[in-house]
Amino acid sequence: MKVSETYYDEIFQFKGQWDMPSSCGLKIRKKGNTTYVIVTELYQDNPGTSVTYAGIELARQICQAKGLSLEDIVYLECNPNTNSKLSFYDEEFFVVDFSADMQHRYRMLSQEEVKNILDE
Repeated sequence: MKVSETYYDEIFQFKGQWDMPSSCGLKIRKKGNTTYVIVTELYQDNPGTSVTYAGIELARQICQAKGLSLEDIVYLECNPNTNSKLSFYDEEFFVVDFSADMQHRYRMLSQEEVKNILDE
């Protein structure tokens, strides 16, 4: 499953679990006073930890590399559409709230919310 490059502006290399070399798609969008950091799963093109399992450590690494503050971003995870027959691979975007308990940590965005963030 190849992920379309329309989902990301760059490939971001990060240290995953147990310092395993890992990569994700990265897109940063500024809308008004809000900075959105969007990480995208790369599936077979990621040799290491998925963005979901990397969690807050990935967010910290991105913030450090890009000169951002973790407290000042909205962190989104994207499961891209890979045109698979399996619904597991349908496009989904989630806002991640690292301060919430696991039951409330992820909120799936509507298509309209995603469009508003990604439209330039």
